[in-house]
Amino acid sequence: MKLAVVGGGSTYTPELIDGFARLRDTLPVSELVLIDPATERLELIGGLARRIFARQGHPGLVTTTSDLDAGVDGADAVLLQLRIGGQAARLQDETWPLECGCVGQETTGAGGLAKALRTVPVVLDIAERVRRAGPDAWIIDFTNPVGIVTRALLRAGHKAVGLCNVAIGLQRKFAALLGLAPADIHLDHVGLNHLTWELAVRRGGPDGEDLLPGLLAAHGEAVAAELRLPRAVLDRLGAVPSYYLRYFYSHDEVVRELATKPSRAAEVAAMERELLALYGDPALDEKPALLAKRGGAFYSEAAVDLAASLLGDGSGGPAVQVVNTFNNGTLPFLPDDAVVEVQARIGGAGGPVPLAVPRLDPLYAGLISHVTAYEDLALDAALRGGRERVFKALLAHPLVGQFDLAEGLTDRLLAHNKEYLPWA
Repeated sequence: MKLAVVGGGSTYTPELIDGFARLRDTLPVSELVLIDPATERLELIGGLARRIFARQGHPGLVTTTSDLDAGVDGADAVLLQLRIGGQAARLQDETWPLECGCVGQETTGAGGLAKALRTVPVVLDIAERVRRAGPDAWIIDFTNPVGIVTRALLRAGHKAVGLCNVAIGLQRKFAALLGLAPADIHLDHVGLNHLTWELAVRRGGPDGEDLLPGLLAAHGEAVAAELRLPRAVLDRLGAVPSYYLRYFYSHDEVVRELATKPSRAAEVAAMERELLALYGDPALDEKPALLAKRGGAFYSEAAVDLAASLLGDGSGGPAVQVVNTFNNGTLPFLPDDAVVEVQARIGGAGGPVPLAVPRLDPLYAGLISHVTAYEDLALDAALRGGRERVFKALLAHPLVGQFDLAEGLTDRLLAHNKEYLPWA
């Protein structure tokens, strides 16, 4: 089995490598290709990847290349983890929205739109080249904003699935609090990427006992602290929102906080410099502890499970995993070609089939509908360009929603992204 990682020069890649090495019985990779135009970083990370494989006794071959077409040739699955513009662009995304009193964040609000505009055209070009190299290859997208990027891929007819680590992170957190194995925890996870709620925490499977009321009663403070939300929010919802809901439920508080502390981009940039220095040590043959602070916890396990289910022979039956895929009636108030983040059965060539979702309370359905409308407009702007399309997407976003704000944010977005948007 050959896997390719586009964006393999990311400082996060050793987390992925560690998962491939540890879980080789689940996903028997014979060749792993790391692809990235940043050749110096790529060689550092490629060297560490080979040492991790060797330490774990993994027989697979690890290669590196800056040639995308050569790297994806013959791949069974291609994982996308891109950041167009790097941490410098992320820093801008987190900064200029604050000038208008709006949250500055890389996947949510105006900054998230900027990232989508930079990213979607590049990802679609990569996907076309993957399809030419191997029309049966699966594309697993971890590139943010995952929902918009996955929708672009699926609408263009690619064999693609979007993946996020929010669900698996909460599953592991809840399992630890309840004293259960992660495999015994099933989440009723529903919404859009970075806009989700856990409506139930079930023991054993989709029809198991709901442990969420007891979990909140016994551990509500710990869960709320992890999400940086008041305990009362969880109690009144009777559900656990993704930590990204903090940008909606506590928007003004978050804006004040972001305006008075260093940006996450600056923190990550400093961390990346330290990580690259560590990766250059020829004695290092495991992921360093510092990497845990980089973000993306448990992504490697989620990626391994998803790839194994997509590429397996199906003899063990379909697995159930939270993914981003076409709605296709799952949430009846959304169009079929919206991309939702829900539990789905993953069973090989047919791709994900979402599990049925009970009728959602308008409290959730309303916000999901609102953000889906924004994503429609955001994708249109990413595909066709134009200032007016950017403005309309911002005006439709529930974290913007005001004419003057949308105008000011549009001007700033275009000014900070001219080198990535030829039409601008």
